[in-house]
Amino acid sequence: MIRTLKGPEFARQFALRPQMLAWFLGAGASASAGIPTGYAMITDLKKRLFCQLTGTSLRQVDANDPLWIARINSYLSTRSGLPVPNDPTEYAAAFEAVYPTPEDRRAYIEAAIRKGSPSFAHRVLAALLTTQRVPCVFTTNFDSLIETAATLTDQLVDPAERAHLTVAAIDNAARAQLCMRESRWPLLAKLHGDYQSVELKNTTAELKTQDSQMRQVLSAACARFGLVVVGYSGRDASVMEALTEALAQPKAFPGGLFWVTRRADSLLPAVTQLLEAAVKAGVSVAVVDSQTFDELAADIADDTELPAPLKTHVYQARPNPVVREVPLPTTERRKFPVLQCSALPVLALPTVARRIQVDQPVSTSRARELLREAEVWAIVASAGQELAAFGSDADLDRAFASVGGRVAGSIELHPERDSWARGLLYDALVRALCRRRPLFARLRRKGHSLLVQSGFPDDPPEVVTRRDNQLAELKRAYNAALVGKIPDLDYPFNEGVQIRLESLNGQWWCAFEPFTSVEFPRREADNDGDAEAASGDLTFQVLRQGDPAIDWRRERWVLRRNQAWAQIIAAWARILAGDGSFSLRSLRLEDGVGQDAEFRLSPVTAWSRPGHEHDYFRRGGR
Repeated sequence: MIRTLKGPEFARQFALRPQMLAWFLGAGASASAGIPTGYAMITDLKKRLFCQLTGTSLRQVDANDPLWIARINSYLSTRSGLPVPNDPTEYAAAFEAVYPTPEDRRAYIEAAIRKGSPSFAHRVLAALLTTQRVPCVFTTNFDSLIETAATLTDQLVDPAERAHLTVAAIDNAARAQLCMRESRWPLLAKLHGDYQSVELKNTTAELKTQDSQMRQVLSAACARFGLVVVGYSGRDASVMEALTEALAQPKAFPGGLFWVTRRADSLLPAVTQLLEAAVKAGVSVAVVDSQTFDELAADIADDTELPAPLKTHVYQARPNPVVREVPLPTTERRKFPVLQCSALPVLALPTVARRIQVDQPVSTSRARELLREAEVWAIVASAGQELAAFGSDADLDRAFASVGGRVAGSIELHPERDSWARGLLYDALVRALCRRRPLFARLRRKGHSLLVQSGFPDDPPEVVTRRDNQLAELKRAYNAALVGKIPDLDYPFNEGVQIRLESLNGQWWCAFEPFTSVEFPRREADNDGDAEAASGDLTFQVLRQGDPAIDWRRERWVLRRNQAWAQIIAAWARILAGDGSFSLRSLRLEDGVGQDAEFRLSPVTAWSRPGHEHDYFRRGGR
């Protein structure tokens, strides 16, 4: 079984025995330094070959466009003889097809190499080389990033402490053999050559066999150290063969074999076969899950003590974290369309109610009848074999005495799960919103609503003044009477809001929708016993009779566009929630006499704005 380690886990293990591990770097290790990766070079080479074969200008082809990539792959699959995409030999075959001569290939590589400079990861590796923590590094890359970085870190320590990295390529492999034989560390061995070398390995024929001397050096290193492979896909058959042959040595990879990759399931079959063979040979094998060489280097740097000059030098190049704290804007960049939603966050809900045990099941409607008969002001809901209520304990015992009711402690409320609990809180919230406000509740099976009170002729002056003050902002928002009678029809109307208690994304909301309520004359029950019609249910009457006030209502609201709606919603939000500093109680019971329902609402409604920068939303300018 092949283990999988996270970057920090590997870093902690590495810090305990860094001298026991050699490193092997592929093209991916130089990606953050600005050097094209193997995949990027394959894409560029195929683009160039496509343009050569079709006579298309390079400027016309966008290699970052998936449509162009698909077109290129489709064309080359029948006319170029290249391997299929993602084949391990694709890079070498494309290179040889575009640049047949070694001189052209060397020029192409040199142009790519000049684009890079040592990355944060290269600085970390160089600091490990300078402090004698890494004995040797193997690489298939042609760039000079490692030696450049090591030269800089060497200059930051005393001359006696400098590492003096030895660099060997395929044209001076004897130097690498001498270092291995005499343990002259640290060593950098370039398996495919240096960009300044006369010999480079990048075509199929050149990569088919590894230089015998460099192969011996790699094999000897695998017998003395473990190996950390970073940024290497395993495409070169010669390298993979050399690593596989190294397993035949006694005690191969004594420090373990660690293959760093973005995803364990993305490894090529050749890599998986090598790791499985290593496990069978008794090698400690692990796949290290790390997105980039920089990310892995950051984990290693955090677990490694470096001299102060080296630490400062290394961390100067550390990339900024993807997620980091940023200062909040203090000024508005530009105006943008904002929609004010008619929903108030519910900051606090009752969590318990009184539990009432009864001798027989009682429905919610029957329980309400018992409250009315006993003239008890309370809120109740049936919870199966028992009742849940808000009210005075003595009043509740008295109201439900006829059914053997008795208060028996508390019952927890879970409105997200139990519909009866949600209904109880819904009723209690509407009652709480009416208290000490010029509003009255209209409770219906199909939805509760709050309507503006018109008051009474004999109201004391202080009551009239308080009501006028409370409704002043709402009157300005409507710019019309809040209560009255419809001209010609003489039906009373009241402005109001329909109330809903809703849960969204883990947050409870008091949603409200402004509307104009019209009170129609009640009908007598017909001969068939139409009790619902006689009850005054507005929805039923409108369905049966039609709505005679529909045109008046439409004309009243048609000119209330966004700005008017925003003012109406804001005014209702302040009436319902106040300033958010106090709680809303349904019954206003004295402490200790029973269970009240207490809510707290935020006066700040939900808001919405466009999630993109479309030109449509810039019509008003910045």
